[in-house]
Amino acid sequence: MSADRTTGRLPDAFLRPGSSSFVDFLAEHAPDRLPGNRVMPVGVTDPATLSPHATTIVALTFDGGVLLAGDRRATAGPMIASRSIEKVFPADEYSAVGIAGSAGIGLELVRLFQLELEHYEKIEGSLLSLTGKANRLATMLRGNLPMAMQGLAVVPLFAGYDLAKGTGRIFSYDATGGRYEEHEHHGVGSGSIFARGALKKLWRRGMDAEAAVHVAVEALYDAADDDSATGGPDTVRGIFPVVATVSEDGYQRIEDAEISRVAEQIVAQRRERGHLA
Repeated sequence: MSADRTTGRLPDAFLRPGSSSFVDFLAEHAPDRLPGNRVMPVGVTDPATLSPHATTIVALTFDGGVLLAGDRRATAGPMIASRSIEKVFPADEYSAVGIAGSAGIGLELVRLFQLELEHYEKIEGSLLSLTGKANRLATMLRGNLPMAMQGLAVVPLFAGYDLAKGTGRIFSYDATGGRYEEHEHHGVGSGSIFARGALKKLWRRGMDAEAAVHVAVEALYDAADDDSATGGPDTVRGIFPVVATVSEDGYQRIEDAEISRVAEQIVAQRRERGHLA
C-alpha cells in the first residue's frame, strides 16, 4: 500500500477510478488492514483482557437536532484501565458515533468509518445520506463479526442530523451488524439499563439543546451510580463526560466547563431533595 521506493509513484490501485467505499478498497488491496481480519494470538483464553472495555453511551433528540454523550471510563476486568478515554467522535460534519465494547477495536472502527465517509464525499462530490451512513457502519460491523465471536465485540451508537428530513435521528446496532433506528432516546453499554431508565423519566418532547445536555449528563450520572464500569463526573481530576450535539449547524462538542457546571447543578439539586449525591 506504500509508494514504490524506486520511482516514488503510488501503486496503480490508487490511481484507478473505483468504488466510493474505502472499506471495499481495503478489502481488495490490503484486507489485513481491516479490523475483522485480525488473527487472535495463540493461547489467549480470555480475549477481553487484551482490550479495555468502554461504556456507557447515550443519545437523545431535541428540538432541532440530536445529542450523543459518553462517560470517560474504560475497564479491563475489575480494574479501571483508563479514567479519561473518549468514546464519542464526529463521524463527519453532520453525524457522530459513540462506542461501547472493546475499546481498541472500537477506536479503529471509528477511524475507518470517518475515512469511509470522507472517501465517499471525495469520490462522489456529495455527502452520503444519513441512512446511507448508518448502513455503511452496519456493513463494517458485519466485517468485524469474526473478532466479535472471539470476544472482542464493538457496539456503536450512531446519531446525526438528517438534512433531507430536517431532524435528528438515532441508530443502534448489535455485534452482528444489525441496524435499528431508535426514537427519542437510547443507550448502549454496561450502564445503559440505568441510563435508559433515567432517559425515560427526564426526556420530553420539544426541549432545547441546553435541556438535552442536562438530561444526558444526569442519565450518565445515574448509570455511574449503579454500574462500576461507568465513570461519573470527576470534579477532582477535571474529567467530565464527552457531550456533543449535531444540528443543521453541524457537529459541536460541548465544552468541559459547561459540563462541569451542569454536573454541579445536578449534585446541588439532588442534595436539596435529600438524595445522596
